[in-house]
Parts: sequence; C-alpha cells; structure tokens
Amino acid sequence: MKSSFIERIDNDVKFSIEFTADEFENAQIEVYKNNKAKFSVAGFRKGKAPRRLIETHYGEDIFFEDAINKLVGGAYPEALDELGIEPVDRPDMDFSEIAKGKGFTLTAVVTTPPVIAPRDYRGVAIDAVTHPVSEEDIDKEIEVLRNRNARLVVADRPAENGDTVLIDYTGTVDDRPFAGGTAERQPLKLGSGSFIPGFEEQLLGLCTGDEKDVGITFPENYHAADLAGKEAVFHCKLHEIKTEEKPEIDDAFAQDASEFDSLAELRADIRAKLETAALSRGELDMKNAILEKVYLANEVELPAVMVENQMDELVEEFAQQLRYQGLSPEQYYSYAGKDAAAFREGLRGDAVKKVKTRLLVRAIAEAEGIEASEEDVEKEIAAMADMYKAESEKLRASMGESGVKMIKDDIRNRKAVDFLFANAVIETKQ
Repeated sequence: MKSSFIERIDNDVKFSIEFTADEFENAQIEVYKNNKAKFSVAGFRKGKAPRRLIETHYGEDIFFEDAINKLVGGAYPEALDELGIEPVDRPDMDFSEIAKGKGFTLTAVVTTPPVIAPRDYRGVAIDAVTHPVSEEDIDKEIEVLRNRNARLVVADRPAENGDTVLIDYTGTVDDRPFAGGTAERQPLKLGSGSFIPGFEEQLLGLCTGDEKDVGITFPENYHAADLAGKEAVFHCKLHEIKTEEKPEIDDAFAQDASEFDSLAELRADIRAKLETAALSRGELDMKNAILEKVYLANEVELPAVMVENQMDELVEEFAQQLRYQGLSPEQYYSYAGKDAAAFREGLRGDAVKKVKTRLLVRAIAEAEGIEASEEDVEKEIAAMADMYKAESEKLRASMGESGVKMIKDDIRNRKAVDFLFANAVIETKQ
C-alpha cells in the first residue's frame, strides 16, 4: 500500500492509496477463508468448496467487496496518519477499475480544518478585571453555614412557608385512585415547589391532626401522560409540623461549624477563600476578553460540517441538561412553544464562535510551539484518577490513544490561553 498527497483546495484535501495486485489477492484469500462456510456448491459439503469453484458459481467478483473493505479499513487511517491529514467529515471515495489479478487505486477527498495563520494575538490590550470581596459576601457564606447547621424542631402552631410537614395523602382523579398518588408520613417542605403547583399553598395554616382535601390540576406537560391536564383531589392528613432553628452567629457557632475557635477566625478564612476564587474569576474574565479580541481580529473560513457538528453537540448538551431536570427535549419544546429545528438554528452563532475560537487557540499553540509534555499528561491523569478513586495506569489504559490525545489537546489549549494572558497588556482603570 502506498499513499500519496495530491492537492489541497481550500479546506478539502485530495490523496490516493495504491494497492498492489498481491495485496488485493491476499485480502481475497483471507475473505474466502473466513466466509467459505456460507457458500453451497453442488458436490461439496458446505464450507469445503474450493475458492475457484465458488467464484465460478457466484461470480469472480464475489469476494471483491469484502476484500476492498478489509484493505481500505486498515489503510485509510494509516494514510491519514502518514500524510498528516485530519478529516472532520466522512470522505468521498473513488476507485480505479477493479479486476481479477490487478491492483487498484483509491482516491479520497476529505474536509479538514482550515490552515490558519493567526494574527494580532500578542500584546492584546484589555482592562484589568477585579472582583472585590465585601463583608456582605462573607455574611452570605456565613448564612450558608448557618442554614447547613440548622436543625428541625417541632412547631406548635399552624403551618407556614418554610416549615417541613409530615403528611399522608391519597390522590384521586374522577374519584378513582391512580398509581403513585398515595403516600404515608411523607415529608414536604412548604414553599419548596417540589409538589404539583398549587398543592403546597393549600396546606398553609393547617395544624397538627388536621385533614383537608386539596384540589389541583396536573400540568399539560406532566411526565405521566395519563394524568396530564387532569383535575385531581388529594385527601391529606397533617401529622407533624417542624421548623428550622438556626444557631446564633457567635464563637460557639464557629466552633461547631468549622475547625476554628472564633467567629473572627472563621470570617478571615472565608475572606481568604473568596479572594482566591475572585482572583481566578477575574483572570478567567480577562482571558475571555483576550479571546474575544483575537476572535474579532482574525477571519477564518470554517467548513460547514464543523459548524453543523458543533450545533449537534450543543443541542445534545442542552438535552442532557433537560434530562437532569426530569424533562425530555420534546416536553421542553412543547412547554416553551419552540420548534426543535428553529432552536437548533438559533445555536449557529454560538457554534461558529466555539469552532473558530478553538481553531485559533490551536493555531496559536502551533505558531508558538506550545505542546503538552508527557509530565503534563501524567499529572492530569493522576488528578483524574484521584478524583475517580482509580489507578492512574488503569485509567490511562481505559482511555486509549484517542482519550490521551484529547487530554493532550486540552492541556495544549490551556497553555496557549495562558500564553495569551501572559503576553497581554492589562490596563488598570484609574
């Protein structure tokens, strides 16, 4: 097999792969050996007929297609690697005449990422971005800790928003119970919105031991289609009302909620962590500002297929987010009154920006000779292994070459963005 570069026109690369007559013949022999049991020829038990008789009976080209697929399947990726071609779409393939005892040539045309000579990426001028930490920010974190350390205590009063009640309920539609509509001693935080809209509000003001029929209407997009849009009645009995009792914010609270002995020490630690996070956030904002300027300064002709593929990825990412929330894409489109095709088309601008920015960062890395070292990769995999409680070597083996390459690309891109940041001109406002 011999691969040869032919030409590049815009983002399309044309190349050829030549197979000798011997390579084609050997591939047919292997295909015959693997498939002869499928053929029946008079006078021979199944699987025992010689290749020559099978070809006479079924046609001399009977093994051509499988032999060609076998050759191309192995040679195509090898040719891409040898010629340094990175396809972003399926190839268009043409074959020379295929005949017994002859070799053949495959000519392929593939779409590749554009060749980019990045410009105006050194010394990008941006404004400094800072996120000062205020006392109010610290107060909010203290309140989070306070809520986390709150305890539930029984309340001898009518139920209020924010209370957690313990209830029995039995639901009916048209006076008939339905699946999933019954529970005993079910905890429910009033005001949480975790039950069907309109349900929780009707429990406000009830006292322990009270019973009430709660009427609701299931949403039109309810996940159980047989209940969607139906009116239902839940007979409820309230067993218990509990309210959150939050600790006082003092030194004792600091000792219970943290490793510190005083509230002052706790606040100082929170400030330090918030300031560290604020520095990272400010740096990320500045890096994004640099990338935005580089994006605007460079014209790049993107292959349509790269944009379409990115749009598909964005749609799938959105669909996964919906599934985490218990919704299907179809339910979302119906609820929001949107068309799936129009929604996808609305992502085109974001897709173009993502693809172009990614290609520019890679081009800058190439222009500056930025690479991910083996040490970089080992550190990254070790960190991932620590996160997943796995062994680094086993994790790396499970990733395969393609997974390791993705890690290298990610590290290289991060290094390239760090390079842009290190060489930017950051102007502090007076």
